Amino acid sequence: MTGLTDHEKVETRRFCGYPVQGNTAAGFSGWRFYQSYGLLEFRINNLAEAELRTLRGFLKTLASLEAAIPRATESLDTARAAVWVRNPEELRDRDHLFNGWCDRLCSFLGIPPGPGMKSHAPALIV
Repeated sequence: MTGLTDHEKVETRRFCGYPVQGNTAAGFSGWRFYQSYGLLEFRINNLAEAELRTLRGFLKTLASLEAAIPRATESLDTARAAVWVRNPEELRDRDHLFNGWCDRLCSFLGIPPGPGMKSHAPALIV
């Protein structure tokens, strides 16, 4: 089994709340300035085979949960249809579930949630 693809690395960073890196080392933000970014990069580039399989499972689950959030908005205009009644908290509940799984991914990788995690304040190790 090979390491993570570039796309899997991007998704891992994104689900952990870390911003894009771009194609070059130029700029003034990113892993070079925060230990947590570097730790994330080290972890995703040095996973054991079993850890790769587990991480790929997380990515699959998170992609599915994330895709369900916009679909929940399809029924926001319906409060009641015959006997069906929309859960008015569905969007919030799905978002909360998704964020909980993002937290689990950060915990699995042993990194603090990134500044993009809306359920957390930025947790950067300087």
